[in-house]
Amino acid sequence: MPPGDELAETIRIEGAALLATLVRTVRDLSIAEEAVQEAAIAALTEWPQSGVPDHPRAWLTTTARRKAIDLVRRERARSGKEQAGVQLMDLSRPDEPPDTVVRDDMLRLIFTCCHPALAPESRVALALRTLCQLSVPQVAAVMLTSEAAATKRLTRARQKIATAQIPYRVPPDAELPGRLAAVCGVVHGLYTSGHAPLGGDEVLDIDLCSEGLRLARLLHHLLPDEPMPMAVLALMLLTEARRPARTDPAGDIVLLAHQDRNLWDGNLIAEGLRLLDQSLRRTAGVADPYQLQAAIAAEHARAASYSDTDWAEIVRLYDLLLTVAPSAPAALSRAVAIAEQDGAEAGLAALDGLPAGPRLAAIRGELLARLGRYAEAVAAAEQSLDGEITAPERRYREHRLAEWRSLASRSP
Repeated sequence: MPPGDELAETIRIEGAALLATLVRTVRDLSIAEEAVQEAAIAALTEWPQSGVPDHPRAWLTTTARRKAIDLVRRERARSGKEQAGVQLMDLSRPDEPPDTVVRDDMLRLIFTCCHPALAPESRVALALRTLCQLSVPQVAAVMLTSEAAATKRLTRARQKIATAQIPYRVPPDAELPGRLAAVCGVVHGLYTSGHAPLGGDEVLDIDLCSEGLRLARLLHHLLPDEPMPMAVLALMLLTEARRPARTDPAGDIVLLAHQDRNLWDGNLIAEGLRLLDQSLRRTAGVADPYQLQAAIAAEHARAASYSDTDWAEIVRLYDLLLTVAPSAPAALSRAVAIAEQDGAEAGLAALDGLPAGPRLAAIRGELLARLGRYAEAVAAAEQSLDGEITAPERRYREHRLAEWRSLASRSP
């Protein structure tokens, strides 16, 4: 593997852990981030000449620690403060911390990024940047904002952590529920951004999905008895299990009704069902939004075929979900389930009053076409092409539009 690719892979896998360990000793997120960046720049210079080291993570850890020492000394000199001798001594230790310590550092960083004192959008931006190692342009794309706006959010978040002296620690049990929901929201949001991207040439962003799953597994591993991370991971696994069947060999969309269920990952389904069951047992059957979404995914996973799907149960679960966590995407998915259970007319009625948008227009077009109302389906399909969508989704909708135009021209 070329040095540049090796570095990128090491940073992707180890960067967040390295950053978390530096934050523990430096107690300054900005300095830690800068040290990691300078270590990466040094690797880009040295590795092509001397070769990739046998232990890239150890090399980056040692280099980042040295960079952090220089940055701390410069910072102390600028502010006129005395150097923190113990801090610098901790940084200069050449050995890597044990994996157990790294895991604890990661958990501290996750909860620092999701502290309730930070604005919700700042939590998401900071988590995407620090935990997921996304670039600022990538953060901006995920959050549907400009690079300038994303930079401001990141700057405000770091300043808030510094000025409010937000502690770099796992909160006590009494504070955990208020913090954990934000953490789970960030992790789930990351996966969702990859599973259903707003644009691009692919149906999904595998890297974002992988990062979301990695963080979900990490969170569950660190808090194995907490039901919410368990449910988030279950939801992701049950969703990820269907990924191999979502597209055909040409990369075009295959609808759920036509997917080859033999391609679904049975191991992921089994793991997801087990985690969902364990999560529900820990909440005495009182489900949170992630448990309800996972339960919906579980109904699809259990069905031997599309026609065997228990749509009545799925509608019931969506009704519960909309009670505890109302959202337009959930309402749209409920309308689809109602159409499968009670017919296209009932599905169209369920769409009434929901916020307009390309996805709603696409669903409306499909339901109108089922009823033979092709001219109306054409109008809806044309609206569904407005805005940014992935290339495979656009191809699919354009294909349906052409099909319905032809049928409309032949209709009396």
